[in-house]
Amino acid sequence: MNSLLNIEEHPLEPFLPANSVLLMLGSFPPQKKRWSMDFFYPNLQNDMWRIFGVIFFQDKEHFLIPEKKIFDKERIIEFLNEKGIALYDTASSVRRLQDNASDKFLEVVEPTNISLLLKQLPACKAIVTTGQKATDTIREQIEVKEPVVGSSEPFEFEDRELNLYRMPSSSRAYPLALEKKATVYRVMFKQLGLLDE
Repeated sequence: MNSLLNIEEHPLEPFLPANSVLLMLGSFPPQKKRWSMDFFYPNLQNDMWRIFGVIFFQDKEHFLIPEKKIFDKERIIEFLNEKGIALYDTASSVRRLQDNASDKFLEVVEPTNISLLLKQLPACKAIVTTGQKATDTIREQIEVKEPVVGSSEPFEFEDRELNLYRMPSSSRAYPLALEKKATVYRVMFKQLGLLDE
């Protein structure tokens, strides 16, 4: 069978704490063989949870279980619930045009209904995309100027004013050191009042 016909449905439910002020949207999870946990950003080669560790705990290993070489899903979920950070992806189903996790080779078959997510997050002040594919996909649904990486642009949703942030990809394929990525993300978290400093 031609692999281009293989449509992958999103394997996770949206993670939407009721108190969320930030909705983080990637493009789509990697293949299951690359997962270290059953949650978002599961690939050990992806630095999202290390970025969070550096910013909030001054420790890039904070969300790792070192002896098992996996991320600590329970600790991550507890942290996200406490801070009010929601997670999902801009694609609900995709075709992988190559056998890897690269956005370049993802064809979005069904984009996620972003307004449906926002309706469930009444306290949400901002969306952040963490890659070009996610940014392009969300801008097909929301009228907003494309933010420069590391900045945000305002947009309206129903009677709400929100911001779309564009952050550097947490993939190691994105050529920026972990500490530099964390510096960019830190500014966003401070602006949203999620960082006590």
